[in-house]
Amino acid sequence: MSLRVTFLGTSGAIPTTERNPAALFVSREGDDLLFDCGEGTQRQMMRYGTGFGVDHLFVTHVHGDHVLGIPGLTQTMDFNERDRPLAVHVPAGERRTAKRLLSATGDDPGFPVRVNEVRAGDVALDGDEYEVRAFDVNHRTNAVGYAVVEDDRKGRFDREKAEHELGIEPGPKYAQLHRGEPVELDDGTVVDPEEVVGEPRPGRKVVYTGDTTPVGSTVDVAADADLLVHDATFTSEREDRAEATAHSTAAQAGSIARQANAKRLALVHISSRYAGDVSGHEAEAAEAFEGHSWVPSDGETFDVPFPDSDG
Repeated sequence: MSLRVTFLGTSGAIPTTERNPAALFVSREGDDLLFDCGEGTQRQMMRYGTGFGVDHLFVTHVHGDHVLGIPGLTQTMDFNERDRPLAVHVPAGERRTAKRLLSATGDDPGFPVRVNEVRAGDVALDGDEYEVRAFDVNHRTNAVGYAVVEDDRKGRFDREKAEHELGIEPGPKYAQLHRGEPVELDDGTVVDPEEVVGEPRPGRKVVYTGDTTPVGSTVDVAADADLLVHDATFTSEREDRAEATAHSTAAQAGSIARQANAKRLALVHISSRYAGDVSGHEAEAAEAFEGHSWVPSDGETFDVPFPDSDG
C-alpha cells in the first residue's frame, strides 16, 4: 500500500531559483492530499507529475508563502472543467481569508468548495484506514500542523501453523480468521483467531509542522513517526532570528525528532539566505538526531515504508 510524499516547495518566505515556497503533496492509495500551497505550486505539480487530483488542501496558516498559490490552482482546476468538490482546511478563524483567496480573481470557482476550520486535536479528515489530525504549533498567527496517521494493520497470519499444525485447508477460513472470526473445522474443533494471527501492526505516520518554533506538542504528535517534516528556516547562528520570527533552526528540528523518536526528519522552509548551500542545516540536524535527516530538494519524492519493513 503506497504512501508517497513529494516535496513541491521547500523554501522559506521568499522563493529562490531552486526552491519554491511551501507545499507538500502526499499520495496514499489514490487519495491525493496537498499541504500548503505557496506561489507557483500548480507549476510544481505539473513539473513533478503529481497531477491535480487533490480533493483536500490543508493549510497550516495564511501567511502568503503558504497560500498565494491557491487562486491559481483553483482557477486551473476550473479551466480543466473540474466538477467534484474540493475541501480546504484552515486554522480556526481563517475562513474569511480562505474565501477571499478562492475568489481573488473576482469569481468563485465553478465547482463546490468547502472551507473547514480546524483546531488542534481535530480530525480534519477521516479517510479510508487513516486520519489527518491537526495539532498545535507556535507561529505568529493562527496556525496548526497536520499528521497523517494510518490505522493499525492486521497481525501477520501464520499460514504454516494454520495448515500444518492445525490442519486448516487453505481457503475462505484463512480470511475469516484474519478478520478476527473463529472457524470450526470438520471434526468440530474451533480455532480462535489469536491462535494464528499475531498482534496488530502499526500503520505509518507522516507529520508536517508548517512554520513553528520547537514545541512539545510536535514531540507528542510525532512520537515514533516514520517521517517528520519540520520547519528548519535557519541554522543556529541565527537562533535569535528564528525565535523572533517564530521559526526553528535545524538543530532544534533535530532535537524535536530525537525527543519524538522519529525515524526520519526532512528539513524544510529553508531561508533564501542559504541559497544552494544547506550543508550547515544537514550537519546540525545530524548532530542532534541519530536517525536519517536531510534537506529535500524540490521535486524529490519519498516512499514511506511501514514501521516493520526493512526500508
